[in-house]
Order: sequence, then C-alpha cells, then structure tokens
Amino acid sequence: MTEAHPAIPFDNSYARLPGSMHVGVSPTPVSAPRLIKVNEPLARELGVNPAALTPEVAVGNQLLPGSTPIAQAYAGHQFGNFVPQLGDGRAILLGEVVDRDGRRRDIQLKGSGRTPFSRGGDGRAALGPVLREYLVSEAMNALGIPTTRALMAATTGERVYRDEVLPGAVLTRVAASHIRVGTFQFFAARKDHEALRLLIDHVIDRHYPELKGVENPALALLDAVMERQASLVSRWVQVGFIHGVMNTDNSSISGETIDYGPCAFMDAYDPGTVFSSIDTYGRYAYANQAPIAQWNLARLAETLLSFLNENREEAIRIATERIEGFPAIYTQHWLAGFRRKIGLVSEEDGDLDLIQAMLDAMQLVRADFTLTFRTLSNGGEPEALTDWLPAWRERQARDPQTVAERQRLMRSVNPAYIPRNHRVEAMIRAAVETQNTAPFEEMLQVLMNPYEEQAGAEAYAEPPGENEPPYRTFCGT
Repeated sequence: MTEAHPAIPFDNSYARLPGSMHVGVSPTPVSAPRLIKVNEPLARELGVNPAALTPEVAVGNQLLPGSTPIAQAYAGHQFGNFVPQLGDGRAILLGEVVDRDGRRRDIQLKGSGRTPFSRGGDGRAALGPVLREYLVSEAMNALGIPTTRALMAATTGERVYRDEVLPGAVLTRVAASHIRVGTFQFFAARKDHEALRLLIDHVIDRHYPELKGVENPALALLDAVMERQASLVSRWVQVGFIHGVMNTDNSSISGETIDYGPCAFMDAYDPGTVFSSIDTYGRYAYANQAPIAQWNLARLAETLLSFLNENREEAIRIATERIEGFPAIYTQHWLAGFRRKIGLVSEEDGDLDLIQAMLDAMQLVRADFTLTFRTLSNGGEPEALTDWLPAWRERQARDPQTVAERQRLMRSVNPAYIPRNHRVEAMIRAAVETQNTAPFEEMLQVLMNPYEEQAGAEAYAEPPGENEPPYRTFCGT
C-alpha cells in the first residue's frame, strides 16, 4: 500500500515497458549497513524526504513503497568488440521520480548484488570506486557538466574480492535515465522492431519532448543525441576530463556523463593522455574522445536504419550524412568553450589557430592544464605561454571587454579546483585502510565551489609532485 505522502514519490515509467526491456530483481541484503554520506540538497531537489534515507534503504535491505526494482537490458561495443548482452550486472533501478522542476530522474543502486545480467560477477562494489564516483560525479555537476548524481553512499559490513579483499559499499545514483546507445543495440541485435519503436517513443517522451509529432522521429532523435553528445564531450575536454571507457554501453542517450570507472583529470597537458589500465592502445585517450563519440553515434544510427527510411540504401545514406556532420558540430562547441577559456566573446576566423597554438605551447613543456588556464584567468603570465601571449593580447584588443570583465568570464569557466588524481587516491586510501572518511568530506566540500579560490584549500589546487608514480585507474568491477 502506497503512503499518502511517500518518502520517495516513485513513478516508474520504464518498468511499465514490456518485459523484454528489463528483469524484475531485488537487492541482495547485506549484514551491517552504515551510511557514509547523504546528499541532502539533491534529495530535496528530487522531492525526497532525507529522513527516509536510512542505512537500510541505502543498501537495498529495505525497499520503500512505490519502488519497482528492475535490472535493465542492454548490449554494447566494449573496446570496439560487440557484446550482444550486457545489462545491469551490479545495478538495480529502484524507480523514478519527477523532481521539483518537473524532470523525470532514475534512482538506482550500484553494488547491490547479483542480477540475471551479472555474468558470473558478484554484483557488488568496493568502497573505493563508490567514493570515487560520488566525489567525481558531484564535482562534475559543480563544474556545470551534465552528469549522473550521487544521492547516497553506504558501506555494507561485508567484503568484496578483487585483486585484494576490500570493504563493500553501495552507491545510490541519480540519472536523467540509464538508457544508453547499448540499449538500442540490444534490441537491434535481436531484430526486435517493436521494442525499438517503443524505445524511440519512450526516449522522445522522456528526454526530447520537443520532437513529438515531427515527420521522422528517429532522424530527429539521432540529430538531438548527436548535439548533446557533441556538447558533453567538448565540456569534458575543456576541463581536462578523460572518461576512460567510452564503450557504447557507457554512452548515455540523455547526454549525461555516466559510469565513472577508470576516469581521471589530466594534469600535464598531453592530448595522448590515457589513464585506464585496460586501454592498452589509447582508444579512449583525451584527444580521441570526440572521434569515439562519433563512432558510438554511428552505432546508434545503425540501430535506427529501418526507422529512417523504408529503403535501406537511402537510410544508410541519410545516417552516413548525419554522422559525417558530427565533427563540425563538435568543433563549434569546442571552439565556443575554448574562446571563453581565453576570455573572448567575439568570433574571428583565426581563433581556432590561436587556441591550438596555446595548447601546442603547453604540450611542449607539459604545462599543467588546469593551473595554466587559471593563472591566465587571474592575470598571471604562465611561463609556458611566454611566446604566445603577444598574439593573445593583440586578439584581445579587438574584443569589446574590459580587463575586469574578461577575467570574470575566464574565472567562471576555468576552475581553481578539480578532483586531482593524487588527492582522490589519498582520500580512497584513508577510507579503505583506516575507515577515515574525513578527507572525502573535506575534498567534496572544496569541489562544490570549484570556480572560487577558498582559504585553506590551496593544496587541492596543486598538481602532483615530481615523485608521484604514473597514475593508472581501474574499472572497479
């Protein structure tokens, strides 16, 4: 029986879709749950009563009224290799809420036990990856980048077994939805035309209502997803973010950043930077993220061919034309973002070359990406840019801004603080090895206001020392 005023006002549209799209499954109970963090501002934004977010709810031991727990089906290209069935192997969608702004949001548990899609895995998550995703996803939100959010983190009182024995934890994740390119691929691989049609309609209703009633909904949807992906990836590179595993099952249809596994932020600028321990050939390097987004979108287009045109050859022609237009869309977003980063509001044909010259100068001496832009924002003259600065000043002279206005613009897009990798790792070590979550709390607090210098937070702006070992990230599964 549903409460008159439910703690979480669930309204579960995806669970009402046909059973081929999901499987009903309940979280596996754990022995001794303990809350680490509740994101109370996000709870209030969702219309959720923070008092109801207890340890038992955070790990799935207790399901609140209205929840319809399911594991979603999807496929995906993983490092270019197609896997026809992946699905939520350690995540369970509890349900959806319509937040205070009228946006529909998923509430999902990650690390809550096995599902029919677990493929031999234990369905659990370790504490380190849970804290990493909580901190980095909330930092990305504070940076103004579309992302999934973290509502809760809790330990389970149990151990998980990876390369070593680690404390178990569960993350409560909030997303515009968890529908991925891989979701479309799942049904296309099965030639389930009706499921694809329902999925197209559902995605348009949920994410792109402005497309209702258009002549060719599938084509309009492809265009809309391309636009959001171009915007998203351009925002990543503007802050030096590297996703790490841009598989099609990690490519969100809503245009949010999803699945913070081997992600990291670049310190020294190098477009070939790779952090993921499993990305041997640099498929998902910093500079490859836009081409991979285009590749992923091509896989989405393939699933939509029969809806683009009844004639397959014509459908392929249409899809190819659209996908080939992605680089121009991306460059437009990239250029607009980097113009702001160097304080320009007008547009000139030479701006692309000016920005590239700056990046080339930074790469030559491996200048710190974040500090270089922030120093410039504060009126400083980074040593790496000595030879570039005269051309920048000449370009500034043709821009209709005062020095103060330019610096305000630059400080609003060039953060002082990012989740520095060495700081993230130190935070994780403290939590895992000594159960000390104070570094997590302190770092999270700093990252909630990344564009303003904060007294006492200077260490969080510092790059790693010269003696820091090369940084590598892992999936955490």
